[in-house]
Amino acid sequence: MTLKDLLDYDDIVVQCHDIPDADAIASGYGVYSYLKANGKKVKFIYGGGGRISKSNLSYLIEVYDIPVEHVTVLRKKPQLLVTCDCQLGNGNVQAFEAENYATIDHHQISGNIPDLSEVRPGMGSCATIVWDMLKKAEFHIDDRLATILFYGLYMDTNALTELAHPLDKDMYDELFVRRDQSVVKKLVNMNITLEEAKVAGKAFLGFEYDDEYRYAIVETESCDPNLLGLISDLMLSVDKVDVCAVYSIVHGGVKYSIRSCETEVQANELAGYIAHEIGTGGGHRDKAGGFLDNDLIDQAFNAVDVKSRASRSDLVRTIIEGRLDKYFSDTTIIYSGKFVPQDGTMKLYERLPHIMGYVIPSHFVPTGSPIIVRTLMDDIETVVTQDTVIMIGSKGRIFLTDTDHFNKNYVPQDCFYTPNVDYFPTIRVNTTGVSIDLAPFTYSCMFPGGERVLVKKLNNVTKVFGKMMKTYIKGDVGDYLAVKENDPEDIFIIGKENFRKMYQEV
Repeated sequence: MTLKDLLDYDDIVVQCHDIPDADAIASGYGVYSYLKANGKKVKFIYGGGGRISKSNLSYLIEVYDIPVEHVTVLRKKPQLLVTCDCQLGNGNVQAFEAENYATIDHHQISGNIPDLSEVRPGMGSCATIVWDMLKKAEFHIDDRLATILFYGLYMDTNALTELAHPLDKDMYDELFVRRDQSVVKKLVNMNITLEEAKVAGKAFLGFEYDDEYRYAIVETESCDPNLLGLISDLMLSVDKVDVCAVYSIVHGGVKYSIRSCETEVQANELAGYIAHEIGTGGGHRDKAGGFLDNDLIDQAFNAVDVKSRASRSDLVRTIIEGRLDKYFSDTTIIYSGKFVPQDGTMKLYERLPHIMGYVIPSHFVPTGSPIIVRTLMDDIETVVTQDTVIMIGSKGRIFLTDTDHFNKNYVPQDCFYTPNVDYFPTIRVNTTGVSIDLAPFTYSCMFPGGERVLVKKLNNVTKVFGKMMKTYIKGDVGDYLAVKENDPEDIFIIGKENFRKMYQEV
């Protein structure tokens, strides 16, 4: 769905979830602004029994005169009702009648959604989706709207620690320099109320600690997501805690925060592991978080009859604790230089010829420029030299090499490389802040094959610290552990979906 699709209707209501947060207000107001600018009769509302009362949200609405209204009845059925940051049928969304419906959301799909919808569960905020849709519609985002959207992203990603998708990062890069610093600073400093400070104090009295794996679990009362981050940071400062999970039961599910100071545990990966099939999770290597959806929890754990908060709390704690234990107990860690292939356990394979993409950044970025190469998986920092070559695989994964290695191992092709990926890698030049899409600069090359590796199929989750790597690559059950035949220190993971396509047994 595009925003232009909404222009087929004239009488439109934009609705965010009951007692909206900053992201719901920001994303809903972004859609409202687009429709208003295009001459539509539009109303911006939220329903439910409660009104906005938090001082930061009240200040945001007042300083920017955001026309969001609390209503319990729509006197006239609109031609179109657009829900933002929520889905029709959710427990935290009052149902209103309309002739047609549309949905824009970043949570997991938990029921039937209308044909007119844009739901992207991988995004850190709904404001990110609206920002992307506004850009694609070539709508001018002024500094006022930029600040509102930025604050929506800030709040829904736990003070930017849960930027899970490259589009979240792109939005941050663009809007950070345009936000009204004085307004954002004031909003940030009024996030936590005196009552929430008491909530944080009580939370520390009831934490659980696992001595074997050195992790702590903390439940708080329903609170602002940023309070979860504050409690997580304090919990991680305890001398015996290397990993912590702090969670709160909120409207529609569970908001949680993850912190890690262990090299062997990346917080973003652990957040995703906890949310597997029941929510969304992501962020940075040391700070991350996510949301578990009640409907998905009930489907996965047959907990439809769970009604009281106490029993829901017990269920959630059991899920999080169980997944933490499994995460640690089922994982093998391998370090380059310490792994010795054992006879009979690994088979010899040969790399098949295949096509990849390559980019020579010095052709369009000055040499000596510090850059960030952004992919769907990660950000990679480097400095452009005359010899830098960026290699791009079929899934959008990249690695860096130099012209000498490239010329010895690859044959350039006279055509562009266009893999079908959700996010094509980009370059951000740190000195200028300019972001460059790599698609127009990516050409195809042929790898002739012939490289021989020893391979073993993984029976459990394995983390590999490869040659000259400071962080690990994770392999799941069914993936393959590989070691180069002529260099036993060069150890890496091959995904099961690519293995049969890329290797053949010798």
